[in-house]
Amino acid sequence: MTDKNRKIKRIFKGIVVSDKSDKTVVVKIDRVKMHSKYHKRYTVSKNFKAHDEKNEYKTGDKVIIQECRPLSKDKRWRVIGKFGHGFVAGDGIQDKELEELNKDTRKQVEAIERKIEESVKEKKEEKKEYKNEDTDKIESEVEKVETSN
Repeated sequence: MTDKNRKIKRIFKGIVVSDKSDKTVVVKIDRVKMHSKYHKRYTVSKNFKAHDEKNEYKTGDKVIIQECRPLSKDKRWRVIGKFGHGFVAGDGIQDKELEELNKDTRKQVEAIERKIEESVKEKKEEKKEYKNEDTDKIESEVEKVETSN
């Protein structure tokens, strides 16, 4: 598969909440959102079922999960390793592969940031043009009033 056709898989960090199922763990992912009107930050949690081939991750472990093809009705994630005091790679992914994935996402974020900066610059230039037109109109009206007096 070429790089263009390769889908960028999401990677999340979370805590194992349940390991009761065989080859499945439930991972709780927390993220912070900001209220649109009141600008207060609050935590939103979501549980994801992730595949754990060797049943090695237990409740309370901090793990990294990666998006994958559907493995069952609810499982669309695979545990790729633990994190905490230094990342320990699991069987599913190597450190170099993880770095490449992070580079790809970093490149996408940088491209989006560049587009945002360009659009902001364009809007600032448009505002300057409007201000110049308005000041020209005002100056011409002032001259007309001065010449009439």
